[in-house]
Amino acid sequence: MKIGIVLNTNEPETVWNSLRFGVTSLMDKNEVNFFLMGKGVELDQIHDDRFDIGKQIVAFMDKGGRILACGSCLRLRNKESSEVCPLSTMQDLLEMVKASDRVLTF
Repeated sequence: MKIGIVLNTNEPETVWNSLRFGVTSLMDKNEVNFFLMGKGVELDQIHDDRFDIGKQIVAFMDKGGRILACGSCLRLRNKESSEVCPLSTMQDLLEMVKASDRVLTF
């Protein structure tokens, strides 16, 4: 199955759980793509002692998960493209949604 996940928050527990779901889905042999928008593009800057988001990002990417980030949302925050938050467009989001069997939003 192809799963698309739209992340629109920087709330640590929600981000952690969405990544854990992504990792679990990849371990179950699904294809998983994240699209970060709004506060979600702050993914690589979230630090919380209770939720090891960095560990989940590494696990997700190591298992073949793909992350895209809204370019407009990055620019609004004076952020540049990075490995974790690569610059993407609404067209990329549209293509992810069209290619996905299921789309979840967090």
